[in-house]
Formats: sequence, C-alpha cells, structure tokens
Amino acid sequence: MILIADSGSTKTEWQILKDGIASESKFTSGINPYFLTVEETNSLLKNELILLSGYSFSKIYFYGSGCNSDFKKNSVKQALKRFFSAEEIFIGSDLFGAARSLCQNKPGIACIIGTGSNSCYYNGKAIKSNVAPLGYILGDEGGGAVLGRKLVSGVLKKQVPQRVIDSFFETYKLTASEILENVYLKPFPNRFLGQFAKFISDNIDIPELQYIVTSSFDEFIKRNILQYPEAKELPIHFTGSIAFHFRPYLEELLLRHDLQSGEITQSPMEHLISYHMTND
Repeated sequence: MILIADSGSTKTEWQILKDGIASESKFTSGINPYFLTVEETNSLLKNELILLSGYSFSKIYFYGSGCNSDFKKNSVKQALKRFFSAEEIFIGSDLFGAARSLCQNKPGIACIIGTGSNSCYYNGKAIKSNVAPLGYILGDEGGGAVLGRKLVSGVLKKQVPQRVIDSFFETYKLTASEILENVYLKPFPNRFLGQFAKFISDNIDIPELQYIVTSSFDEFIKRNILQYPEAKELPIHFTGSIAFHFRPYLEELLLRHDLQSGEITQSPMEHLISYHMTND
C-alpha cells in the first residue's frame, strides 16, 4: 500500500492507494514544520489520524507547506516514522506536489492559490525556478489570507460600502478589537484572515469586493508568473481553493496577459493519485 499526503496551511488530505486503486481518504489539520515540532506533529497524528495508526505502507509520499529545507523535511519525516510503519518515506514541498499533480511529466508553470500562494517553473521532473512567495505580509498575492486582509482593512477603514460593513459584522460577530487581537497577538493569523475569502465569494457581485479579487490576481500574475521566461510558452496551471472558486476572474486575467490557461483544480490530490499510479 502507498500513502499520499497533501498538506496545506489549513488541512492535510491523506489518501491510501491499495493495489493501484484509491481507497480510503482522511483529513487532519495542516502540518507545517515551521509551526509544529516533531512532538506536536506526532500528537496531532495520534489525535486526528488514529484509524491509520495500524497500517503498514511500502511508501509514504508527504507533500507539505514548510517542507522546503532538509532540516524541516527531516522534522516531518521523524514524526511520520514514529506514527507509521513504512519501508520508504518521501518528503517534498507542497509546491512540488502541486507541480507533479498539475503538470504530471510535462513542463509547465505550476501555481498554488489557497490560503497562501506560490508558483514555479517545472520541467516535467523537477522544479527549476521559483519566485519566493514571502508569506501573506510581504507576498502571497491572490491567496486567501491576502484577500481577507484587504477585506478586513477595507471594512475597518470604511473603504467599502456601509452595507458590506454591516453584513461583515453581522456574519462574523467580531469587534474591531477582536480582529486586531487575532491578527497581531494570536497564532495562525493567516488562517484567521483566510476565512474571510468566503465572504468575498458570497458577495462577489459587489464591485469593491470583486476588485479585491481581480487586483490581487493581477498582482500574482505580474509579481510571480511573468517572472518566468517560460510562462509565455507553457500552460499556467493552478490548484487551491481560491483559484478554483474564483476561476472565471483568474482565466480572464490570464487572457489579458496573453497567457495560456491550463488545469485549475481545487486540490492537488486527484491528479497526484494519477501521477503515482503511473510512476510508481
């Protein structure tokens, strides 16, 4: 049996492949070695993935946010070794998982737009170049946390219509002080801000909210995709909840920039299954 895991900032999807067929799938909280120690990751697995604790796997493929250095990869690997019985464990970045999922064995530009955002040029085997995403404060253009940050800023500074402000506070039952506390004092402010992307989606007919989406996607294209010389010749693929739910705006902006739209999926897992069925 093979186990594939795709871990983002918010959640991790676990998929078992048995005899070349996708069987059970499970979900847990996100596992990011920048935020969780080996012990904390192991505790999370024990609490949220107990039904898989007795399984033995020939290979485990874990693709996760934060798994972009040998030290961080080893942190996740040690936690998985403590929890699972596995002959081989591969740890890769969430971007590498997205590239394998979206491009399979062909060259392309692979992008993630979920809570955060990232991109790369993938040559069909490896990531050859990557514009640094920089997180939701300095980068992550188009990501849910940035959309949420722009919305909250617009609400608190009264830069959106009063009906939007009233609806926001009625929906979330938050005070301005509580918002600031969650952003500046509590852990995972990116997740807190990312939740507000749904409010934008639910009210996308309002021009000011539509502009938050289109301007953020335009920034993502200009500050990330167009930095790859190969972008004009290759399909531009996307995965992630934000890319998927705001797909029409993304495709329109790609067209404006004379870029070729490729796959746009909600999650990398479906095509990751296909990749490992073909290549394992």
